[in-house]
Amino acid sequence: MTIYKNLIAGEWVGSDVTKNINPSDTNEVVGLYADGTTEDTKNAIAAAKAAFPAWSRSGIWERHVILKKAGDEIMARKDELGALLAREEGKTLPEAIGETIRASQIFEFFAGEALRLAGEVIPSVRPNIGVEITRDPLGVIGIITPWNFPIAIPAWKIAPALCYGNTVVFKPAELVPACSWAIVDILHRAGLPKGVLNLVMGKGSVVGQAMLDSPDVTGITFTGSTGTGRRVAAASIEHNRKFQLEMGGKNPMVVLDDADLTVAVEAAANSGFFSTGQRCTASSRLIVTEGIHDKFVAALTEKLQTLVVDNAMKPGTHIGPVVDERQLKTDTDYIEIGRKEGAKLAFGGELINRETPGFYLQPTLFTEATNQMRISREEIFGPVVSVIRVKDYEEALSVANDTPFGLSAGIATTSLKHATHFKRNSEAGMVMVNLPTAGVDFHVPFGGRKGSSYGPREQGKYAAEFYTSVKTAYTLA
Repeated sequence: MTIYKNLIAGEWVGSDVTKNINPSDTNEVVGLYADGTTEDTKNAIAAAKAAFPAWSRSGIWERHVILKKAGDEIMARKDELGALLAREEGKTLPEAIGETIRASQIFEFFAGEALRLAGEVIPSVRPNIGVEITRDPLGVIGIITPWNFPIAIPAWKIAPALCYGNTVVFKPAELVPACSWAIVDILHRAGLPKGVLNLVMGKGSVVGQAMLDSPDVTGITFTGSTGTGRRVAAASIEHNRKFQLEMGGKNPMVVLDDADLTVAVEAAANSGFFSTGQRCTASSRLIVTEGIHDKFVAALTEKLQTLVVDNAMKPGTHIGPVVDERQLKTDTDYIEIGRKEGAKLAFGGELINRETPGFYLQPTLFTEATNQMRISREEIFGPVVSVIRVKDYEEALSVANDTPFGLSAGIATTSLKHATHFKRNSEAGMVMVNLPTAGVDFHVPFGGRKGSSYGPREQGKYAAEFYTSVKTAYTLA
């Protein structure tokens, strides 16, 4: 079996390997991928530092061409890469292909941004002096990505980092190295100079820690758990480096009495259960007013009965497996916690056997939950959703905002008044009206508030806020 190695200073290196296991069929090894060391990481950082001066001054057309080539190849290989994603992460094949297309679109967007780099020339308040405001690249960017979006999230971090003239040391999640390796290989063959992009696969405690410990890493962008995000922040402050964090969510979806029931159910099912609920934007709290509560629960339960949980590659599958055994245990532990807390298990909650051995779990719906229960306050990151009954819109808004997180929030209503008020008063970074809370465009900012995010937004033109530093220059005429 082919061994997929790390890319350091333009060379494929590495000897120790780990197995990449298919969660839909645990008998299948997707591939053998390098298990990087502290020394590998130090070498990658050194290579990125050495490559920075030349790349930071490279022409915008060179950057445009490389990013465009990468986007074009990803799109041309969307079925192949989508299948790879589905096999290593467990996302259904249609979802995986959709994510691959999004990665291509991200590279296309930042290929365009490379040609739109701009600054300002303004007059000084003093006579005969001109002022130029420009953006400089930061330097070496450390990129640490999670397992739930193994091609889109690396794309939306790597593409702007390169677009704005930074060099990169990239550590993907241990569970999903295949898509990351493929992206790096595509960019490497697209013509990136040696050392501009370095891939070090391996354990977070080894590779990630070496990145945090290095004073030569001038910026770190991280997506993952809240606990790890705090460690990234603490280590970055010690080195006075810029850092960007995308962490957890306990996203609410409010359903009001005047909602279109079909729209509300579709949005809730998509938000809570698709991608096996393994999205930071997933809506795991359904806050439903009492007039529509019973009808909504009945309709959502009926919808869940139609959803097929099976092998991610199998046609007709709506929900794939949980990503691995450890996450499956977390999910089932929280299901037991919900029962003990007094919530009613209205649907699902059972492990499932399929033709191939995998981590299959029924979509799980709790009713009679309160916002004080652990299942309503802590991120589970699985297909486990709670329904909280409330009196009216005012109580719904209060409950929706009563969370330490603030990534995404949704409302199902036909009232323009309530929709407008919710958009203005929701304490979330992203708000959806009559749409799933999960699912955002590639060209607009992504991020949250409170415990969900820290630092500048990701994606779109707002990405420049993190990946560049503003410079102000004065010239005497």
